Amino acid sequence: MPYTVPNLGRLRGKFHELKCYGNSHCLWSYCFCQTSDSVLSYCSILTLAWRPQMPRMLIKSKPATSESTGGPGNIVEGTVFINGTAPIGKTDSDFICATLDWWPPEKCDFGTCSWGKSSFLNLDLTNPILLNAIKAFSPLKIRLGGTLQDKVTYERPGEPCPKFIKSSSEMFSFSQGCLPMSRWDELNNFFKQAGAVVLFGLNALSGRTTAADGSSVGAWNSSDAEYLMRYSVDKGYTIHGWELGNELSGSGIGARIAADQYASDTNNLQMIVETIYAGFEVKPLVLAPGGFFDSNWYTQFINKTPRSLQVVTHHIYNLGPGSDDHLIDKILNPSYLDGAVAWVGEAGGAYNSGRNLVTNAFVFSFWYLDQLGMASSYDTKTYCRQTLIGGNYGLLNTVTFVPNPDYYSALLWHRLMGRNVLSTTFFGTNNIRAYAHCAKASKGITLLLINLDGNTAASVHVSTENVTRNGTLAMHQQNQRTEFSRGSKLDVNTREEYHLTALNGDLHSQTVLLNGNILSVNSSGSIPPLEPIQTSQSDPIIVAPFSIVFAHIANSTVPACEYVD
Repeated sequence: MPYTVPNLGRLRGKFHELKCYGNSHCLWSYCFCQTSDSVLSYCSILTLAWRPQMPRMLIKSKPATSESTGGPGNIVEGTVFINGTAPIGKTDSDFICATLDWWPPEKCDFGTCSWGKSSFLNLDLTNPILLNAIKAFSPLKIRLGGTLQDKVTYERPGEPCPKFIKSSSEMFSFSQGCLPMSRWDELNNFFKQAGAVVLFGLNALSGRTTAADGSSVGAWNSSDAEYLMRYSVDKGYTIHGWELGNELSGSGIGARIAADQYASDTNNLQMIVETIYAGFEVKPLVLAPGGFFDSNWYTQFINKTPRSLQVVTHHIYNLGPGSDDHLIDKILNPSYLDGAVAWVGEAGGAYNSGRNLVTNAFVFSFWYLDQLGMASSYDTKTYCRQTLIGGNYGLLNTVTFVPNPDYYSALLWHRLMGRNVLSTTFFGTNNIRAYAHCAKASKGITLLLINLDGNTAASVHVSTENVTRNGTLAMHQQNQRTEFSRGSKLDVNTREEYHLTALNGDLHSQTVLLNGNILSVNSSGSIPPLEPIQTSQSDPIIVAPFSIVFAHIANSTVPACEYVD
């Protein structure tokens, strides 16, 4: 029988609760319902699922005091244990990735047309916020692709290059489209200026026949792909990876290809890359299949691409219709990969362009950062967010280009969380999610804490297990509290903290505060500096209700972080 953790509260038209099912798993749900003329129109539900790493303990709580950042309510005491003996996973240094899609402005879902001019065919590449938003990552991986990529041709001299036209009789409700080479030139010049790492999704349905039941048969016609690659090489464009197809694995979305045939086509793509990039010291990666996980299909596919496939990509929309609550457990376990590495090639949380004021608001950072933490702990190398801009789940606002809260969450992760992932366990409450990595480009570790409780702050002590010279384990714990101090020089007794909260505590807000200050671009479109507050190393970390904290603990030296490339 499940038990419900109390004090998660009820808000206007919204409710949230945490249920734990013994020691097996917990579910945190946040629901927001809208009505029109007193009639329920829809509800948006955000759910996080996980398995407690230790048995549930009796929680000692006490009234909040002025020393906490939680305000009125309760404080729970907790301890996060970080095992720094050895890393449990290792990400790419540019783990954070975002996508740009093909959707035209006419793409609509549930009566809402949320894409505007965000397709990489019509995106305003002169917008300074867009340029600065990408530059801030130095670098940001960007995947160009999406549903319509398997309906795209690449312009050749003297041949027509049609635009996508909305048509209900066509697969995905749009006709075939074309990538003009003039636009390809503009994109590559922009990405070079922005310092982006580019991945491009190729049309995998070219040359095939698709039956009414969605099955696509026949070999892949690679001539278009070869032309685009040769054109790119001749122009000196750097493409980090070529990905074959979008969501054609298993039962597919709109169409599907048998695993054996897909493997043969992937092997062919690898030979094409080897030929066209002959003489290049570094060749582009070959990625596939960019689809939803199907155990039998993926097993067959991977077994037949042992030498051609460098990256296995899969998509996650585990909040959408028909999703599997335990999909993350199935997909992110690398044991089946047999040598290839795993990327999340696309993840937007909810199907069909997301939900306005949910997947582009502060509340979604709970899901997004939790996904990043979980994926990295399973040795996932790259995680591509759907989207950089476009739909209702963009890191940037589709109209204004102003960063949404998840943009800042992603940027803090990119700057603070290093490649080596540390085993992390939290004692004290099921409302706190905790992840730790070796710090990025600095000494120590970085800890991420997510508070899913809207009424209770958490006072978190940090313990690390270090292997001493004589081979025994030594435990170090912080257990005293002092006041925050701003602007003092960081030393061995100081910790840097980054507290993210929603404006006015509204989870649907698209404005985020860092340490109490609103984050916003200036009149020149520059991304604001992300400055920490500094606290005493001996203090517990105070995690306010419905808040997120990154804590950089510079003097925490663990073996797993001694040698990080």
